[in-house]
Amino acid sequence: MAKILVTGGTGYIGSHTVVELQQSGYEVVIVDNLSNSSEKIVDQITKITGIKPRFHKFDLCDREALQKFWDEHTDIEGVIHFAAYKAVGESVQFPLKYYHNNLVSLTNLLEIMEQRSCKKLVFSSSCTVYGQPAELPVSENAPIQKANSPYGNTKQIAEEIIFDHAYVSSLKAIALRYFNPIGSHESALIGELPIGVPNNLVPFITQTAIGKRDSLKVWGDDYDTPDGTAIRDYIHVVDLAKAHVVAMERMDKTIADEKFEVFNLGTGRGNSVLDVILTFEQANGIKLNYQIAQRREGDVEKVWADTRKANEVLGWKTQLGLETALKSAWAWEKNLAEGIVD
Repeated sequence: MAKILVTGGTGYIGSHTVVELQQSGYEVVIVDNLSNSSEKIVDQITKITGIKPRFHKFDLCDREALQKFWDEHTDIEGVIHFAAYKAVGESVQFPLKYYHNNLVSLTNLLEIMEQRSCKKLVFSSSCTVYGQPAELPVSENAPIQKANSPYGNTKQIAEEIIFDHAYVSSLKAIALRYFNPIGSHESALIGELPIGVPNNLVPFITQTAIGKRDSLKVWGDDYDTPDGTAIRDYIHVVDLAKAHVVAMERMDKTIADEKFEVFNLGTGRGNSVLDVILTFEQANGIKLNYQIAQRREGDVEKVWADTRKANEVLGWKTQLGLETALKSAWAWEKNLAEGIVD
């Protein structure tokens, strides 16, 4: 079995990807500093797959720790890099925190990979690189707009760093531009576990439904959309996780068209914030208390994916819909309330 390093592997998308990698026959080792996750997720992954991944706690910005880690795992054949700060609003408040963490960790990783002849990288990118697209759905060929937030800018810069490095090295890389991941594994043993007040819509919905939050804030109802609320492309996290396995297999087979490729990961459909709230209420038989608030700085108005390249070139398609995702998110929230994960 090929050994894959998953940075940020106890996080939301990372943990689901570890499950899919293990179930596809890969050996997985996780590095995470636990800044927005819990080590108990390793045990939850083990319950799902029957295989306990190796786990190391340290910060990728600590170059010495990364060197020491690689001395212990000299046989790593590929890396899936999730580890990054990701809250749009927080990045507007603390831009230097985001530039330091998200970019220093990446350059450290790339330098060590080159030293150790590790040549395959799947990078966790984001639709935020598009800013507010001039045309929808947005394709990978769309112009990269000025980022709406420092977080989005770190993803733009990170892609440029990887592209430039791949051009002069043996690295092969795929950047997967996520739209909005939601939901949880069907077991409800892993899911989105934000520390503090959630920045993403669905955990705010589920926390409101369970009683952790008094009400749900809808950030703006005066956008140029059918109901005035922002529109996003919401993709089930399990579908998203499976795409990382497909991307790694693509590099294993050396069939990539270029040394650095990018793919949109979304459903190809847009749903407004109020669409998601209504679907959650209908799917789970719950009435939510929500309030309209002012727009949140850094948010774009509407964006959804053109997924043809991922469908046709990567050979990946979504299988799970919005209602399924929202049911699974609610099942996860109820498990949290029952103490499945602290």
